[in-house]
Amino acid sequence: MARNTLSSRFRRVDIDEYDENKFVDDQEEAAENQGPDAAEVDDLIRQGDMMTAFHTALRNPPINTKNAAVKEKAQATVLRVLTSFRSSEIETAVRSLDRNGVDLLMKYIYRGFEKPTENSSVMLLQWHEKVSLSAGIGDGLRTVH
Repeated sequence: MARNTLSSRFRRVDIDEYDENKFVDDQEEAAENQGPDAAEVDDLIRQGDMMTAFHTALRNPPINTKNAAVKEKAQATVLRVLTSFRSSEIETAVRSLDRNGVDLLMKYIYRGFEKPTENSSVMLLQWHEKVSLSAGIGDGLRTVH
């Protein structure tokens, strides 16, 4: 015989959550609109328009997403742009950024150090030096000499 326990724990389950007809994957929809457009950046690199490619790659960063694939794609796109620059053009590119752009670029540089690719470390070190000097981080080191 069944017992009446007066328990209401079963009422806490939202059965609509498990309805297959109501399932919507918001993460995939939002992921499509985040991160730089890799195809556009690649076209700009092929055309030799490095400054526009640089600014396009830094536009629309996937900061608020938890989707690792979107973040990796954005990182790869920015790294491709950074490694395509000539050393003599780096300082001009860094100077073209505002304070938030410099901060974002430094985040991408540090992410690039986490997973280096062939020849990326040398270029990232050059970018890091120019960004540090631009932000005033390296000024104290130069006055000690």
